[in-house]
Amino acid sequence: MSLDLHATAPPEPRPPRARTSHRRASSATKLDLKYSPYLYVLPFFVIFAVFSAYPIAYTVWIALTDRSPLNATISFVGMDNFVELITDDPQFWNAVVNTFGMFVLSTVPQLLLALMLANALNRRLRAQTFFRMAIAMPIITSTAVVALIFSMIYAKDFGLVNWLLDSIGLDPIDWRANRFASWFAISTMVDWRWVGYNALIYLAAMQSISKDMYEAAALDGASRRRQFWSITVPQLRPTIIFTLIISTIGGLQLFTEPLLFTSGSGGLSGGSEGQFQTITMYLLDVMNQRFRWGYAGAVALVLFVLIALMSTVNYLLARRISSDK
Repeated sequence: MSLDLHATAPPEPRPPRARTSHRRASSATKLDLKYSPYLYVLPFFVIFAVFSAYPIAYTVWIALTDRSPLNATISFVGMDNFVELITDDPQFWNAVVNTFGMFVLSTVPQLLLALMLANALNRRLRAQTFFRMAIAMPIITSTAVVALIFSMIYAKDFGLVNWLLDSIGLDPIDWRANRFASWFAISTMVDWRWVGYNALIYLAAMQSISKDMYEAAALDGASRRRQFWSITVPQLRPTIIFTLIISTIGGLQLFTEPLLFTSGSGGLSGGSEGQFQTITMYLLDVMNQRFRWGYAGAVALVLFVLIALMSTVNYLLARRISSDK
């Protein structure tokens, strides 16, 4: 009688290498789940540190010194630059007034026109695609080209606007010499360029509003005007706040339009008497013409604070108005 050695032999144990490799794979998976999210967001923090955090920190440091390319040594002056800027610099305050004047004249009409235009495009119209593309054209137009065209439109002797004023018996206006006239002319450039951009943002938000709300309001007898103010505007509150903050940041940093509006005369001074010199133009004038880099850093930080304050105020006002309605 023969014995079956294979049947009675005990089962062979699993090789230890398999367990070891399984443990290593499990550990690698745990490490991947633990650290991979940080690796995904690491590029953002690197870019932020290089292009945002470091420039801000360097600006803070340089604003506390008398840094200048004309001086080999750098001296720490503390808050002297800020004290001089706030208490003994009328040209800076002139730039602040000009900036806020053009900001109000450009931002308020810009957002109102964009809202009305988006509401019109949100209806059933023929050639909707054409109109939506048309309002996007100013966005892709070069700022230099826009400034050149509007400079010709507002020219004193041969401009289109003065020709229209003369045709109805009114005296021509020197759009570069008069403070308010220059504000108005520059604001129209800004409005023409950015009304379509904001209108497209509002239009995208309007199309996400449920049509059932409008149908229910129509059954209750609400007019289109009533539907707009009672349904559309409240539903657009987050979008309106967003565009208001973005317009505030852009309006207080206004630079290219007033610079090119001078048509080669005045440069960073913003006219013969600084009638349309903005804060950013004044900052570049201090840094590149007077070579006071430390003082320019103080101007930049004050501008940063003004933008933060105005953005916060606009946000709170927009929320208050929307909640009241």
